[in-house]
Amino acid sequence: MPPFRAMEILKQGNQLAAQGRQVYSLCLGQPSTPAPAPVLDAAREALATQQLGYTDSNGIQALRTRIAKHYLEQYGAKVNPDNIVITTGSSAAFTAIFLAAFEAGDLVAMTRPGYAAYRNTLNALGCEIVDIDTGPQTRWQPSVDQLEQLKKQGRTPAGLILASPSNPTGTILEPAELEAIAKWCDENECLLISDEIYHGITYGPECATVASYSDQNIAVGSFSKYYSMTGWRLGWAVVPTELVHPVELLLGNLNLSAPTLSQFAAIAAFDAESVEQLDAHVERYAKNRQIVLEGLSQIDCKLVAPADGAFYCFADVSHLCEDSADWAADLLEAKGVAVTPGIDFSPNSVEGDGLDPVLDGKNFIRISFAGSTEEVTRGMELLVEFVRKN
Repeated sequence: MPPFRAMEILKQGNQLAAQGRQVYSLCLGQPSTPAPAPVLDAAREALATQQLGYTDSNGIQALRTRIAKHYLEQYGAKVNPDNIVITTGSSAAFTAIFLAAFEAGDLVAMTRPGYAAYRNTLNALGCEIVDIDTGPQTRWQPSVDQLEQLKKQGRTPAGLILASPSNPTGTILEPAELEAIAKWCDENECLLISDEIYHGITYGPECATVASYSDQNIAVGSFSKYYSMTGWRLGWAVVPTELVHPVELLLGNLNLSAPTLSQFAAIAAFDAESVEQLDAHVERYAKNRQIVLEGLSQIDCKLVAPADGAFYCFADVSHLCEDSADWAADLLEAKGVAVTPGIDFSPNSVEGDGLDPVLDGKNFIRISFAGSTEEVTRGMELLVEFVRKN
C-alpha cells in the first residue's frame, strides 16, 4: 500500500510543530471549524440520555430518514431510507462498496488526477485500475466519449468512480453531463460510484446527485467536509437495493457500526441554524480560494484547475521544479508551509494523449484552503517568498 502523501506531509508538519516550528498546513482537506452549534447541542443531549451502544450496522433509522429528506429538499430526488447505509466516514463506505460490488481482477475506471485512496484501496483488493486522463480539454472530468473509447477497446469497466466537486481539482460536472454518464453506466452494466462528499462547497456552479438520475448507481456523502465534522467519522451511501444487504453485512464485520454519538448528533446538521453557520464557512473558503489563486498568479502558475468547489487548487509548478514532491519537502523545511505533491493524484506519467502540458503528477501540487483565512494568507505569502528566493 503506497502512502497517502497528504497524510505523510501532515505527519512531517506535526513533527516540525513539536519542535517549536510554526507550520502552515495547506495540505489537508480538513475544515478548521468545529461542528455547528445544533450538532454540539444534540451530542450533549445524546450523552445525557442515550445508551450509545452499537446501532444497526446500516445506521439508526432517524438519521437515514433525515438524509433521505435532505435529498428531496436539496435535489428533488426521492431516496428510500432503506437504501441508505451509514458508515464510519465516506472511506468506510468506499471500502464496503468495493468489496461488495467488485471481484479481484475487475476493471474499475477512475480519473487521473484523482483521489489517491480510491486507487490504493482498489489495488489492495486486487482490482485493475483503468485511468481516464483528464485535463483542460475535459475540464478535469470524465466524459461519455472517453467511456465509449474504453468500450471500443474491449475494456468496458465494471465500475466508474467520479467525484464532483473533485479532489484534487475542485471541478464540478454539469448536471446534464452527470446524467449522461449515469445513463451510459446503466446501459453498459458499469456501476457508477459518485463521490459527492464536497457537495455544499461551491463557488458558482451547482452540484447534482446521481441519485436524481439512477437507482442502479451509488451516491456517497459525508459529514466531514461541508458539515465540518471530520473527526466525528461519519458518512453515508445511497446504494441499489440488491447491494444494501451485502454492504450491511460487510459493515457489520468491518466496523460493527458507525460511531453512535456521531449518528445521533448528525441529525441536527441539517437544521436551518446549522446550514446558516455552514454556509458562512463556505463564504470563508471562497475568500481563501481567491487568496490562493492570487498567490499562484504571483509565481506564474499558468495551469490551475478551475476549483469550482471543494477547497483545493491543483496547480502546475513544473516551471519551478523537476519534482513537486522534493519541492514540497523543501518548502516545508524552509518555510513551514505544507502542500501536497501531485503524485498522490496522478501517479504515473501520461504518455501523450494530446494533453498539453503532459499531466505528470510530479509537475503539480495541491493546495488546500480549508483553514483559517489568516493561516492561508500567511502560508501563501511564505510560499511566494520561497519561490522568489529560489
